[in-house]
Amino acid sequence: MKPVSAKTTKALNIGSMVNVADNSGARIARITGVKGGKGKKGRQMGCKLGDWVKVSIRAGNPEMRGQLMDAVVIRVKKPYRRLTGERIAFTDNAVVILKDEKGNPKGTQIKGPVPREIQERWKEVSKLSGIII
Repeated sequence: MKPVSAKTTKALNIGSMVNVADNSGARIARITGVKGGKGKKGRQMGCKLGDWVKVSIRAGNPEMRGQLMDAVVIRVKKPYRRLTGERIAFTDNAVVILKDEKGNPKGTQIKGPVPREIQERWKEVSKLSGIII
């Protein structure tokens, strides 16, 4: 995976409830794991902006509820710093559900803004967004 060009902090823990920002049918998901993350033995993993995570669907379509899916974190409430010096924070924590290992999103549009750091790492996800900050 390509690195993110910002000083992001690990803003979400395993077990965090996040909004689903696409139109795949899910509304709320719980983070259950971080794919490709490196941590210390015995310590719980955290995830940050642009991380590939495993989520369990908690609310949405009845056929999707309870399923384990891959997702990308696209918005976090915790402020992070860009290399230009500006700080960015969003009003919610949000993910986008992925349909395959290549990073193609399951939905066809993304609700709300997507930061420029996601565009650098996940090109397919950023193509569906209307607003890039």
